[in-house]
Amino acid sequence: MLDSHQLRVGIIGAGPSGIAAGRELLQKGFTRFTIFDALDAPGGTWRLHTYPGLACDVWAHSYTFSYAPNPDWTASFVDQPEIQAYLARCTTQFGLDPHLKLNTRIISAHYQAQGSWLLQTAAGEEFEFDVVINAMGNQHTPLFPDVQGMDLFEGDSWHGTRWNHEVDLHGKRVAIVGSAASAVQIVPEVAKIAGHLTVLQRSANWIMPRGKKHYSEKQRRRARRFPVVIALTRKWQRALMNQVQYAVTLGHKRMDQFENVVRKFIARSVDDPQLREALIPASRYGCKRGLVSDDFYPALNRDNVELIPAGLQEVTPTGLVTANGRHIDVDVIIYCTGYRILDFDRIDVVGAQGKSLAEVMADDPRAHKGIAVPGFPNYFFAVGPNGLPLTVSYFITAEKNIETIERLLKEKQAAGAAVMTVKEEVFSEYNDWMDGRFERFSWGASDCQSYYRNAAGHAPFLFPGNFKEYSRVQDESGLHEYDLA
Repeated sequence: MLDSHQLRVGIIGAGPSGIAAGRELLQKGFTRFTIFDALDAPGGTWRLHTYPGLACDVWAHSYTFSYAPNPDWTASFVDQPEIQAYLARCTTQFGLDPHLKLNTRIISAHYQAQGSWLLQTAAGEEFEFDVVINAMGNQHTPLFPDVQGMDLFEGDSWHGTRWNHEVDLHGKRVAIVGSAASAVQIVPEVAKIAGHLTVLQRSANWIMPRGKKHYSEKQRRRARRFPVVIALTRKWQRALMNQVQYAVTLGHKRMDQFENVVRKFIARSVDDPQLREALIPASRYGCKRGLVSDDFYPALNRDNVELIPAGLQEVTPTGLVTANGRHIDVDVIIYCTGYRILDFDRIDVVGAQGKSLAEVMADDPRAHKGIAVPGFPNYFFAVGPNGLPLTVSYFITAEKNIETIERLLKEKQAAGAAVMTVKEEVFSEYNDWMDGRFERFSWGASDCQSYYRNAAGHAPFLFPGNFKEYSRVQDESGLHEYDLA
């Protein structure tokens, strides 16, 4: 039997969840592990994406590892460079640098008859591990609209999450397709320099005011000297984030209150009455991802900006045609059309009996407690399907999931087992329990049309409950839920 020091663990991804996994492994005595990442530095999505205006929509002091507060944030909400720098510092602080293998893209993970996993890189290298932790995240694969003519456009075009810094937008006619998470950050920045900016809005979003505040050096010095300041700030922010759970609960008064805040925000921010009306969403709060921005609505007042409440119908050599029939000539098209968030085909994962993870997850992605899938022994998700409650930051959820995974690995080792696979009946029972809870929430209701719900009517992304409930679910995890060999 291998003890924890000998167990070989491969971690795919060096973003927040991969860093959390590495730190927890060291804390629990696991020393033979490697963290792979295709990029040249840790940070995950915060290293990959560099578009103008990119920032986190969670309070900075809450968007950290619980065991690594950061007193040096410059504002209540911070931009990409600060977050990426924080993650790089944490990687070094946690002692993970020797375990990193960067510029290494994993393309396949195949389960072997002897109970191990064989990982292959794009360069043809092979690595064998006893356990694999998938920490790749879900904001990687750009999603483009399915319309004719995109390859015929004669100007410059790109997806917003793969920003082309070689193109100067000053004075250009620019079209941004989409008005959701990335668009609300990009639009205000592009509006400052474009000759004319057209924004295509297929459907309106609930956008709360961010209320960003900058921290002075005196405030940062106080946070460094008195850690309790950050602890109390996080506690207060956690209480506010808990309100989101109520705001997305159908029939709860908090939903109406949140929607009214946005309506008032639009009324005082947007000059044109017709535009104000177009910005009011048809869906309830939380059906689509709730957004925050202080400057998206005001940017729409600029003389060089036009919002068209219609989607994209076609791209032409000189521009685009909207769903309401308008042809607009532009020099640049930027697609702010989101991600394929459930891209389980990103790497070729083949489990026991030749099961393909991409095929298993294709129509209706599910996992047991967000971390495990039957037929894939010793293979875990850091944050898998339905492994993300709304009431805490991604960091906190990742920490909880990793804590569960590595506790299970310790228990498996103590039991003398080499392999563990979640039981089919346990998996089914858990997912049936979740299915009965989805209709409570706007994002899980049958009348909601968003990336939260798939074609099968399942909502495979969020956990249907708050973090306290999610923690209880994880704490109840144990070897009784797994077949051991």
